[in-house]
Amino acid sequence: MPAVQNPPEKMMFQLNLRRRGISDQAVLRAMEEIPRDAFVAPADRADAYRDSALGIACGQTISQPFVVAYMTEQLQPQKHHRVLEIGTGSGYQAAILARLCGHVLSIERYRTLADSARARLEKVGCDNVEVMLGDGFDIPAGGGDFDRIIVTAAIEQIPESLTQRLEPGGILIAPVGPHQGVQTLVRLVRTEAGFERKELVDVRFVPALPGIAREL
Repeated sequence: MPAVQNPPEKMMFQLNLRRRGISDQAVLRAMEEIPRDAFVAPADRADAYRDSALGIACGQTISQPFVVAYMTEQLQPQKHHRVLEIGTGSGYQAAILARLCGHVLSIERYRTLADSARARLEKVGCDNVEVMLGDGFDIPAGGGDFDRIIVTAAIEQIPESLTQRLEPGGILIAPVGPHQGVQTLVRLVRTEAGFERKELVDVRFVPALPGIAREL
């Protein structure tokens, strides 16, 4: 019998997401449409579709695909939503969100990352993403409120400066826990009575730091 060829990497990428429980078809379609290899370092392109985090500039990482898909699924973005992302990084998470919602404001403290993410997002046609160099915990008052907020770096607690920017019925997802070690993904929903909090899965993220980086 002829040898059975292995499925292409992108097919395995999709199969792995499904096997691990990602079932939202819109999320799966966005993960298929956005080329992850466009968001990793050239030396890592051969590993772009493996389910692992990879290093990027400024000591940061691009999260493993399952975590990106899982956080996106839990966020439940809709086409009319305005989404705030804290920590642009490579721009990959913002690109996924761009396929699913109306507008994404992504805030990054490293100029190098903000500039390169902006260029990547433009190249893949994500024209509904605004990348801002700034402090994700000190959002300009004129920025308005958001239907969804996603934090892509570890925070020890969710600051009021973020929860108060959530629209009624809005959802916030963030990795909460010690900067060094394991965090837990937390999902907050803003209700008429306050906030409903649910702990999801354990994760590992680089720490979220205040302010704009003086260098890089």
